[in-house]
Amino acid sequence: MEAISIFDIFKIGVGPSSSHTMGPWRAAQQFLQWIEIQGYFHRIKGVRVDLYGSLAKTGKGHGTDIAVILGLKGEDPVSCDTTHISDQIASIESQQQLNLNATLSVPFDRHRDIVFHFDESLPFHPNGISFSATLDSGETYAQTYYSVGGGFVVQELQDTDRPEITKLPFPLNAQTSCRTFATSKVKRFPVSSGKTSLRGDQQMKSNQASANFGKHSSTVFTGVVTPRAFCPED
Repeated sequence: MEAISIFDIFKIGVGPSSSHTMGPWRAAQQFLQWIEIQGYFHRIKGVRVDLYGSLAKTGKGHGTDIAVILGLKGEDPVSCDTTHISDQIASIESQQQLNLNATLSVPFDRHRDIVFHFDESLPFHPNGISFSATLDSGETYAQTYYSVGGGFVVQELQDTDRPEITKLPFPLNAQTSCRTFATSKVKRFPVSSGKTSLRGDQQMKSNQASANFGKHSSTVFTGVVTPRAFCPED
């Protein structure tokens, strides 16, 4: 089993859903990174997003379309200013242009270029999302991703290229594992050892846990004091 850190579980991002909002957002970022590596980014003349299965059926309610637009635009779910999201989307819709990764402007119609396949699901996972870019030559390059929950994104053949799994000094697969270590000959059980092994000393020194707690607390406060709330109608 691949080990994850507590920072992978309690992560900062834009909701309402880790699998239907944050995952597609990360998939959009990964697609841009991929096409940049291929050397095709500056030749892009248009992009299209296809949502399948659960992402299509509940995507509008979860803001999946908004998430992929922001991801393609170069916004990051950790650092973006959520108070300006509505204005950014309105600007893209009125101008019919999307500034890919904040550097390359291409024609974009939200209702044409994001396709919801309500009756189609990809076999690998219900949360499938495909990105395609059309180049100046007319060629199209595409990649498919799967939002598997918790903001994690994978590709179907990704396992073959997965790096070596980190070996933790105190692997915890269940609560009983923690009890076993606590009652063993180990005199001290450093609770941060696993996080340090996965993320490195620098992140621990930056007190990421406190930053996460502060962000979550402020998010709850904002939700409580916000005078109005709405659900998307389309």
